[in-house]
This record gives sequence, C-alpha cells and structure tokens, in this order.
Amino acid sequence: MTVQGGCDRSVGEATTALILPGGGARGAYQVGVLKAIAGISPRGDNPFPVICGTSAGAINAAVLASHAHEFSIGIDRLEHFWSSMFCARVYRTDAWSVLKSGLHWAASLGLGTWFVSQPRSLLDNGPLRRFLERTLRLEGIDEAIRRGALRGVSITASGYSCAAAISWYQAVTGVEPWSRARRSGQPARLGVNHLLASAALPLLFPAERVGHEYFGDGGMRMLAPLSPAIHLGANRLLVISTRDEHPDPPPAAPVAYPSLGEIGGYLLDTIFMDTLNADLNRLRRINRTLQWVPEEQRGHTDLAYIDTLVVRPSRDLRAITREHMADIPRAVRTLLRALGGWGKDWRMASYLLFESPYCRELMQLGYEDGLRQRDELTSFLFGGQGQQV
Repeated sequence: MTVQGGCDRSVGEATTALILPGGGARGAYQVGVLKAIAGISPRGDNPFPVICGTSAGAINAAVLASHAHEFSIGIDRLEHFWSSMFCARVYRTDAWSVLKSGLHWAASLGLGTWFVSQPRSLLDNGPLRRFLERTLRLEGIDEAIRRGALRGVSITASGYSCAAAISWYQAVTGVEPWSRARRSGQPARLGVNHLLASAALPLLFPAERVGHEYFGDGGMRMLAPLSPAIHLGANRLLVISTRDEHPDPPPAAPVAYPSLGEIGGYLLDTIFMDTLNADLNRLRRINRTLQWVPEEQRGHTDLAYIDTLVVRPSRDLRAITREHMADIPRAVRTLLRALGGWGKDWRMASYLLFESPYCRELMQLGYEDGLRQRDELTSFLFGGQGQQV
C-alpha cells in the first residue's frame, strides 16, 4: 500500500472525497479498506462528503452514498453484498448461454453481419441488472444530501457516440455542470442504468443505453479520473486502488505471442489504473509547483493544492486469483481457455471471479491493509483522532 501526497495545505475547511476506480471482482478489496476506516472513525460518521466511482467502484460508491447518513450500515451492506457474491449473480454462467455467445461471435466473424445479427458482448449481465434493481435503495442519496452527510456522488461512463467521459452526479444545490475536452459532468437522478453503463466492461458486458446514447465502462475515456471529485467541491482525495504497483520482471527468454485473453486483461488494467496513476502524477506536479507560489498569489491562478492518499493492495491480486481458480464456473473457464486468458497471468480471470471465497479474501486483504496504515488514514481523515480497533 502506498501513500501519496503530503500535509493538507488548502485554505479553509477540508472536504474529503472517496475515489473508487473500477476493477470488476477486484472491487471487493475496496470494501475491506472501507471496513477498516469505519472501525477507526471516532464517531462512526461518514468521512466522505464526496463519493466518486467508476465500473465496479460505481456500484460500491452508489451503495455507500445511499447510506452516507448511516455509514456503518452502508459498510455492512457492502460487506454482505460481496461476501455472498457468486458469478451467476453478475452474468449468466450456464453452459448453453456461454456456448451460444461463443458461437454467435464465431458466426459473426466468419459470415459477417449480413447473415447473423451483430453480437453485443461475450457475457450476458442480465442477472446483475435484476439483482441491483431488487436490492439497491438509491433514494437514500437524497436523504443523505438532505441530512448533510453527503455533498455529492458521481458515476462515470464512456459514451460510444460522443466519444467522451460523462460523469453523472447527484449533489447539493449549487453544483454546476462542467465541460472539458472529452469529459463533462451532468446532473442526474442516479439509477441502475447509470451503474450498468459505468460497469459495462468493453466486449465482456453489453453497452447500456442512457438517454439517446450507448455507454461503456467509465475508465475508457476518463483521462482525468480525479476531476469529478474536485468539481463536486473536494480538496482532499482518498483513492482505493485495485492494483498493486510492483512491476512484473521482464522475461528471461522469448515468450509466445500474446493471446486475446492476455491482451484483454492488459487493456482492462490500462482502463482501470493507468489513467488514474497519470492523473495522480499530474496532481503531484501541480502541488509541487504551488509550493513555490506565495500564498497571497495563489488566488490569481486556477490551481489549488489537493492533498491525496492512495491505498493499494499489498499483494498482487492475480496471485490470489490463481489460488481460487477452481471456483471459476466451468463454462467461464472454458471461455477463458478459448481466449487464451487462462493459466498465464490471470489478469482477465481476476476481473471476472465474482465468487464469495475470492471476494472474501480480497476484503480481508483490504481490511488488513487499512489497519496496517491506520496512522496514515487516521491523520488524513480524522486529524489523528481515530479510535482503536
């Protein structure tokens, strides 16, 4: 786990945002860290008036935001959600559905769309839609805002027609929409369709229509994933990553040509984490620049010091995936083998392994990592006034 940033140098009251990037099944790790934070919170109140999520992180963000006025209940719901998870709750895993999808893709590639309809995705995430519609209580977002426990929540997705990242937000009165190059913020009453749009992993899950346009995973076009939180008024950011930052060693001998599964896993890694790391690096450069600008002159710039803390897994989650490979449903295992995403680096499998033993282990790792950095989290979130766990 890594901490980035320094002491808060902003003027006035600090407004802390929680940033939850994507990661498929890896999103369970975020819940473990949040459980540790709830344990050290002095009064058990929500320390995050701004909550922003993408992909699986969007679902975590929505649950947490809808319970921002009852933070411990929100954490309990997330823990139950992930500890009872199984793949068939997220996408269809029966042999016929997976086989039919594979044959559809093969026929489309071989015969073209003149003879068969265009396939939409490799996997059918209809079960996730039904589960979210049944269990989410998104009306709680309004209640949390009304009680002052939440300033705003945003969910980001990528528009396939507009070729831009759209951050839908639900917030207090006075938060204005924003528009930048290839990204914008739009007010909305958040619903399941926004979450499914943000979590629509390219090729794996079908795009989701919101309004007149189809959307896919929010990480694809979001070049500045920290910006929605800042537009919602945050001046301090806690990011819970779903990837460690220990680089793989270069191969000692020539390797085989990368398979579709390997390339797909690599692209998911890029979508979820590389743009976030680039934005964090950009933010650190701005902070260093502002250190040399006198306080009285900072008001003449458009720049502000934004303090950040990043929590990362202390273990490579692919290694944990390998330990749980037997939990992957047989039909999905066959699909991954066909794509060449089985038995090598386990990247793609780590995003699709929505099974409770794997998710519980990721939550436990997140909890332990959170407690391991208890002092940093306490100082960052509560000014050193956290409670013993």
